[in-house]
Amino acid sequence: MLTRRTSGEGPAPLALGALGLLGLAFFLAPLAGLVLRSPLGRLPETLLQPGVLSALRLSLVISLGALGLSLLLGLPLAWMLSRGPLEGGRVIRSLVLVPMVLPPVVGGVALFAAFGRRGFLGSALEAAGLSLPFSTAGAVVAAAFVAMPFLVVSVEDALNSVDRRLEDAAATMGASRMTILRTITLPAVAPALGGGAALCWARALGEFGATIMFAGNLEGVTQTIPLAVYTKLPVDPDGALALSLVLLAVALAVIVALRGRIRGL
Repeated sequence: MLTRRTSGEGPAPLALGALGLLGLAFFLAPLAGLVLRSPLGRLPETLLQPGVLSALRLSLVISLGALGLSLLLGLPLAWMLSRGPLEGGRVIRSLVLVPMVLPPVVGGVALFAAFGRRGFLGSALEAAGLSLPFSTAGAVVAAAFVAMPFLVVSVEDALNSVDRRLEDAAATMGASRMTILRTITLPAVAPALGGGAALCWARALGEFGATIMFAGNLEGVTQTIPLAVYTKLPVDPDGALALSLVLLAVALAVIVALRGRIRGL
């Protein structure tokens, strides 16, 4: 007598399960290797080295500066993409997303082409007494360039999800735009704003390629933790592993903090 095979039986689901476990191992193996190989006993010694302390300080300064720049420019951009009377909004949104998929090294070259001394905006910046390449300000710009899209996408998606009927009802009752923004729109997008800001900051903290191309790897000026890891790896692998563990801990902390706030986490 023939019986109907359920969807959970047979070789195909078993094969998919085995491949799924291999996929999980593919992600976990490097993280486990980093934790197992890291000299935890050397972590305090490594973090207290003068060059490392400078890199930690610069990482905070540059990542927070990039977050501030992203909030200043990214929030109006997200509003414009969601609520502004733009034609070709999809094209503009696609351009905003380009830094998320562009190789960071190419992003650094693009920043040079725009803001370098020979860039099409570089001469104007020079005339104003501002030189971005190989400076802390340049590192902030590089980090913001690659990190801002995370904030823009999160906030734009939240703005699109706000019930416009509530805003329209408040407007018909005489509420001003600022009142509507303060009492309806901002509370609705606050979780996404917080999550997007955290993702933006974490991405800026871990930025490497665009920074080293546009701002260089200058200790005390532009050398952040990722650049310090790159510098230490050939001469002090244990120190590089210890610093990498710090970045891993930050990444895990951000993911745990954002769990449930950002779609897919």
